[in-house]
Amino acid sequence: MAINIVEGAVKMTMEEILYGESKNVEFKAMLPKDSIKYMKTIIAFANTQGGQLIVGVDDKTREVVGVDKDSVFEMMDSIANAVSDSCIPQIVPNIELQTIEHQTVIVITVAPGPNRPYYLASKGKENGTFIRVGGTSRPAYPEKVKELEMEGARISWDELTCIGYEVKDEEIKKFCKDIMEYRKTMGLPEREVTSSQLFNWKLLKKGDECLLASNAFVLLTSDYFPFSKTQCALFKGKERTVFLDKREFTGPIYEQIENAVIFVLRNIRLEATIEGLVRKESYELPVEAIREMIINAHCHRNLSDSSCVQVAVYDDRLEVTSPGGLYNGLTYEEVMNGHSKLRNRAIANVFNQMGLVESWGTGIRRIMEAAEEYELPMPRVQVFDDMFRINLYRKIPLENSIKSINMLMERGVKYGEDLQEVRRKFGDNVKVVRKEKEKSSEKTCEKVRSKQKNSSDKPSVKLNATQRQILEIVQKNDRISASAIAKELSLSSRGIEKNIKLLRDLGILIRHGSPKGGYWEVVE
Repeated sequence: MAINIVEGAVKMTMEEILYGESKNVEFKAMLPKDSIKYMKTIIAFANTQGGQLIVGVDDKTREVVGVDKDSVFEMMDSIANAVSDSCIPQIVPNIELQTIEHQTVIVITVAPGPNRPYYLASKGKENGTFIRVGGTSRPAYPEKVKELEMEGARISWDELTCIGYEVKDEEIKKFCKDIMEYRKTMGLPEREVTSSQLFNWKLLKKGDECLLASNAFVLLTSDYFPFSKTQCALFKGKERTVFLDKREFTGPIYEQIENAVIFVLRNIRLEATIEGLVRKESYELPVEAIREMIINAHCHRNLSDSSCVQVAVYDDRLEVTSPGGLYNGLTYEEVMNGHSKLRNRAIANVFNQMGLVESWGTGIRRIMEAAEEYELPMPRVQVFDDMFRINLYRKIPLENSIKSINMLMERGVKYGEDLQEVRRKFGDNVKVVRKEKEKSSEKTCEKVRSKQKNSSDKPSVKLNATQRQILEIVQKNDRISASAIAKELSLSSRGIEKNIKLLRDLGILIRHGSPKGGYWEVVE
């Protein structure tokens, strides 16, 4: 029987089943007769971060229905043979039986595959490659297939040779000089940088008759690639409808970053306060967070994608979008917890040498910390199939900006006057203190309560003593597990899990994040 049994395989718990399908979990009430219907999921798991396919759990109700015990071993053989016959390269899953809620289920565990891309033999690589996005398995778009090929070959696109590019001495000299100047500016130890270092960093290679440039060297010294640019825009309102200003920056990507940061600073407010005889100025958004967002966008972008980095300033937020989703199976939860996988190794190394990147995996955390220090709403991280986006929210609403402009006009400041002069005139006389009250969470809760109150399709439910105790415990410790709640109340885990499911269905209890690393929210 072609079944690989791995000792110590991860067991699926009832709590995880109640949490539902995710990027790493999929349910099937029964084994489909057409193997392709579940083979796509197995391939998608292998192409991303791995996962578990559980046969015997209804994907809609999350009820454990089990499988036919008389034919279970026949089904396990069928799964193993289908995987072996259908997938290229070969995938070897772990297939085992597990008892949940007194029912027997089949758990198919797929590890992240090293020989990517994996695809259906019957459809070929172009149409048969699948990836996992949220709780669904989707066909990989062409750029993703190319990236999977490089992952399988252990190749970083920026380390590949740029065929036909002519390396110029003046480019090397300028680049080395710029690196040394950045190191000095960032407070790093002074170090002479020559072409020798560029060879060690895999930026340059020796050819038979001339020097060969890596894609990273070309990106860091020229505007050779059409996609290597940063589009910046200032929009009126909160949508991409009316442009107030727009710029497009090309050239070495570290210069693009610098120009994009300057663009943002020119289009957000500079607040001034008078403390005694000292006049202090600060931007409404933390400069270090702006810089970090734009650096991350370039450092982690998918260079196989022809799109470019976009920086957009709206009335309520700064939005930075990077081409390409998360790399090599990295999950949203891992990103938020500080994990990082280098998509562009050569560029990341140079940024580190220049002091633009301090340590791997800390960028998102620094953005969050800077926003908290500025008393801003929590930044929002969005992950899509083909892009990664961070929103940093502004704390001054549009109406305050209009009032400020009107005050300036009343004071005789001419429209179009130099922005710095406007700030000087306004800041010398007025202490600008504006704080946005974070009401979004409360508004959301009000909507939930209103919906529950006015809902005609759901009868009113009175909470029992156990459910009220669960809510009290969760309010004290929002990261407690269901098993720990059961232990504290001296009740069965099964009973606690059913009560938690009811509370979640009612919208009273909300789960954020993964079963192991997430937290609870009580909507009173």
